[in-house]
Order: sequence, then C-alpha cells, then structure tokens
Amino acid sequence: MFAKTQQRYRLVSLSMLAVFICYIDRINMSVAIIPMAEEFGWGPQMQGMVLSSFFVGYLVLQILGGTLADRFGGKVVLGTGVVLWSLFTVLTPLAASFGLTILIINRVLMGMGEAVTFPSIYSLLARWIPQSERARAMGFINSGIPLGTVVALVVTPMIVQAWGWPWAFYLFGALGIVWFFAWQKYVTSEPGKHPDISPEELAHIQSEGEPTKAEGAPPLWKLIKSPAIVAIMVAHFCNNWSLFLMLTWLPTFINKGLGVDYASVGWFTMVPFIISVVFYNISGGVADRMIKGGMAVIRVRKIMQTVSLGGMTAAMMVVGYADNVWMAIGIMTVGNILGSAAIGGFVVNHMDIAPKYAGTLMGITNTVAAVPGIIGVYAAGMILELTGSWVLVFQLAGCVSLFGMIFYLLFASAEKQFD
Repeated sequence: MFAKTQQRYRLVSLSMLAVFICYIDRINMSVAIIPMAEEFGWGPQMQGMVLSSFFVGYLVLQILGGTLADRFGGKVVLGTGVVLWSLFTVLTPLAASFGLTILIINRVLMGMGEAVTFPSIYSLLARWIPQSERARAMGFINSGIPLGTVVALVVTPMIVQAWGWPWAFYLFGALGIVWFFAWQKYVTSEPGKHPDISPEELAHIQSEGEPTKAEGAPPLWKLIKSPAIVAIMVAHFCNNWSLFLMLTWLPTFINKGLGVDYASVGWFTMVPFIISVVFYNISGGVADRMIKGGMAVIRVRKIMQTVSLGGMTAAMMVVGYADNVWMAIGIMTVGNILGSAAIGGFVVNHMDIAPKYAGTLMGITNTVAAVPGIIGVYAAGMILELTGSWVLVFQLAGCVSLFGMIFYLLFASAEKQFD
C-alpha cells in the first residue's frame, strides 16, 4: 500500500514532519526558559536576549539556503539543516552551563540550521506540486508549526518536572536524526528523477508547468526591487511579528501575566495552536477551490491575506485587556483561526511569481520576516522590563499587522515575473 503512495504526497508529508520537528526544537526554549531563568537569575531582558538570539542565525542563512536549494536541490539542503539544528538542540544544556554568551552562540547556530527549512521546502514544492494544489500542500506542511508548538508546550513541562529542563533538549533533538533517514530514502529534489514515480503522476505534475532547476545566480536585485515581492516581504514580516510574539512570550504571559501555574501553562497555550492545525488545512483547501472555480489568483491572495492580517490586528488589539486565562485564550484562538487564511495569501504567492526561484525568493522574504524574531521578541522583553504592560506588547503587534494588510492590498500581484 505504501509503495503505491503518490510520491508528491510522501514529499509533502515528510516536509510537514520536518517543520513539526523544527518548531518543537524552537519552541521548547519558550517553556524551558521559565525554570532556566529561575536557576540562572535572568530577568525579562535577559530572557528576551536568549529567545531572540535564535533569530539572528535564522536570518543569516535564509537567502543562501534558498539559492543552494534552487541550484542543487532542496533534498540535500533541508537534510543538512535538520541534522545541524538537531545537534545544537542537544548541545543547549552544555552551552548554558558555560554561561549566557555560549548559550546565545549555540542558539544562533541552531537558528542557522533551521534557516534553510522553508526555502528548501518552497524550492521542492515549486517542482513537485501543481499550482492548483499548492495552497493545500502548504496548509498541510504549515500544520507542522502549530503541531510542533503544541507538543513543545505540553510535553516540555512534563519532561522538565520529571527529569529536569536539560532533557527537553536531549529528547527533542534526537527526533531530527530519525527523520533524516526517512528523508534520504524516500525523497528526490526533482520528480523526474524519482525511481518510484508513476508516469501518470509525473505527467500530472508537469501538466501545469514544472520549473527547471535554476542555473547560475538568481536575479537578486530584480527580485528585491519588484513591488509585488516587496508586498510579500511586508506581509511576511507583519505576519511573523505576531507569530513570533506568541511562540516566544505566550507561555510567560499565561504564567506570569495571568497567574497560571507552570505545570498547566502548556495545556492552556496549546489551544490556539491546535485549532490552527485544522484551519491551516481548511484555508488551503478554500483558496485552491476558489482558484479552480475561476476566481483570479490575485483576488484569492488578497482576500485571504486581508482576512489573515485583519483578524490578527483585532486579536492583538484586545487580548492584553483580558482579565482571565480563558478570555485570553479565546481571543488568541479566534486570531489564529483568521490568521490561518495567510496560507492562501502571501504564503504561496512566492510560487505564483517566481516558481524557478521559489527557494531563493522564500529565503529573501523569510530573511526580512526573521527580523521580528529579533527586534519584536527583544522589544517585548524591554517593554515588560520598563512598563510591565502586556497591553503595549500586544497592541504594537496589532499595529504592525494592520500596516501589513494595507500594504499587501495595494501592491500584491500573482503574475509570473521571472522565467
């Protein structure tokens, strides 16, 4: 039965698992940092430095990772990245024992490993997945974000209480090595080179235009100066400001801001993310059906992106006023439901515009979108240190989302611009 699986579905499934492991290894620090801060005496500003340092490395290798994936294939680039970030996850407790500076360096190196994840996946999907299936594919792959987040939020406190915080890094870091062997066995960078692909599936993939492998350097300046690509960059940046804020600070908000005991933090914070698993897939299916029904691709992209950033704007503006944990979680959950519509918006817009350079383009926009992980996450710590106001932290994110929604509406495009 497994041998008859459509090879593009196998690729998508393993890509989702890579994202799942990526986010487990990224988010467990957001929970483990609570007992770590108590042990090492870190205040909010120090915690913000640790949490944001990951994104420095994450920013550095985005474009190079995408360029390498487009040139040499996403399989080898993603496989290498998973092995590297898994290694630095395992080394986190050792790094922390040597002090804050070594821990931050370790987090930067781990971020560099994770940086190649989405550029590699985009490069692979542009070659493997027809346009009319891409939103669903990305919806399923992006399900790994909330799934990994939920596992990290729920399981990390259990591990910490049972064996101590270092074991959260030892156990989760080992997952990537297991994944690597399956990835090596079942995936190729291009469908035409897969030994088990059927002629029917290959013809279906190529029926909507399979991009050839990029030769030579991509047109970086032409990519960056395109207004349509700037619109994706801005939407991606603004989307990630709220995403990274929730991924890094939500456990602390629930624990310190709303007074929930540490053992229960994961169970409360998982709710918005587990709902996102469902709605990422719903949103992807809705967008693809709209396109198959004859609606212009750019209209679909703008509708979905407006729902996404508009919904996050509303949620961020009011959640800081919540006076109990269930009200806060309810607001966050509605925000995530609406925010999942981005799957049919900027998330797949890269492949509309430049399928041949999809990995590089994702690297460019994800570089810009990593900046909120540095300045936004650190700024949240600074605001809390100086004012203690969660309202200001969330409303700043709301203003960023509103700006992104307007900019994307004005400048987005779905026309292919690069051959």
